Amino acid sequence: MSDIFLMPKYIISGENALSESMEHIKNFGKKALIVTDETMVKIGTVEKLETQLNENQIDYFVYDGINGEPIDEMVDVGKRLYLENKCDFLIAIGGGSPIDVMKAIGAMLTNEGKIVNYNGKVIPNPPPTLVAIPTTAGTGSEATKFTIITDSMNNIKMLLVGPGLIPTLSIIDPEFTLTVPPAITAATGVDALTHAIESFTSRKAQPMSDIFAISAIKRIYNHLLDAYEDGSNYNSRKEMALAALEAGIAFSNASVTIVHGMSRPIGALFGIPHGLSNAILLKDCLEFIKDGAIKEFAFLAKELELVYDEVEDGEAADIFVKSIIDLINKLNIQTLEEYGVDKKEFFANLDKMATDALASGSPENTQRIPTKEDIIEIYKKLWKEEKVACRL
Repeated sequence: MSDIFLMPKYIISGENALSESMEHIKNFGKKALIVTDETMVKIGTVEKLETQLNENQIDYFVYDGINGEPIDEMVDVGKRLYLENKCDFLIAIGGGSPIDVMKAIGAMLTNEGKIVNYNGKVIPNPPPTLVAIPTTAGTGSEATKFTIITDSMNNIKMLLVGPGLIPTLSIIDPEFTLTVPPAITAATGVDALTHAIESFTSRKAQPMSDIFAISAIKRIYNHLLDAYEDGSNYNSRKEMALAALEAGIAFSNASVTIVHGMSRPIGALFGIPHGLSNAILLKDCLEFIKDGAIKEFAFLAKELELVYDEVEDGEAADIFVKSIIDLINKLNIQTLEEYGVDKKEFFANLDKMATDALASGSPENTQRIPTKEDIIEIYKKLWKEEKVACRL
């Protein structure tokens, strides 16, 4: 059986990546719709992009309404602004939310109906040219054929897919990540780690996706804590930006598994950012995954030089899981309670969340395929008293 492998047409990474990308961007069109959020405008990040566009005589209109998790209404507004301002390509700058909304806007410019009509379907027609400029090292959306948009009517996070959703150009400029606060650095970094581990252990993994997944896991394991503890560490920020890109390429081709399936319902119902909900779930999901992925986890333990070759696979897999959990504990990821989720409301929605998780299809990619009861039990574990104790 053969595999197909997809990634952005152009990737420009490293110091001065934004300015050097203008040679490509000026050939994409005459006027860009910039999709971003108010914070990116306030801290001057969008201004840096505007300066480059002005110097290269590229017109633009700024849509800064992506202030939260992506929802279908944001897509509708963006499409209207694109048409009203006679734009002919799109640029997203920010975290995963602006990039995901940009993709969805693009899809709705070339496909009929509303974005909610495409849940569970492949988006057929490619969008206008898409340019992605991530400012966090986490989502990997700058490299994927996916976009996650919430259906606001039904409180469901939709996973939308289509090869055309892969940005034509991804700009990986570490400078934009230097100002990311520690808590967001941690959550988005564990999000990228989740992408990489899930893609490597997915039933849809392939040799090419494994190459990117392994590299991403090694970069994150070696550099995330440094980036969290010292945000000005340029080398760690650079390594994490590359790792997020690699992890995005990996899971775009190999898909994701149980963590993402369980994460989307939490985000849809309680408004938790996607990266944070992944980070909250990863520890318990690793414990569940382990019995079906002993060889994969043992291999990763050796790649990270946590064990020697003579250590048997079961022990090596245990060491890998423990090492990843130790790393996550050092990052002080918020718990559901700390984020403000009501425990009674969470438990009242266990059945719906488990049903929606399975309906997403992602858990079926897990080497150890979970039942609905398995998923409910993992959700319950997120509230165990000892979880809070182990973080103190």
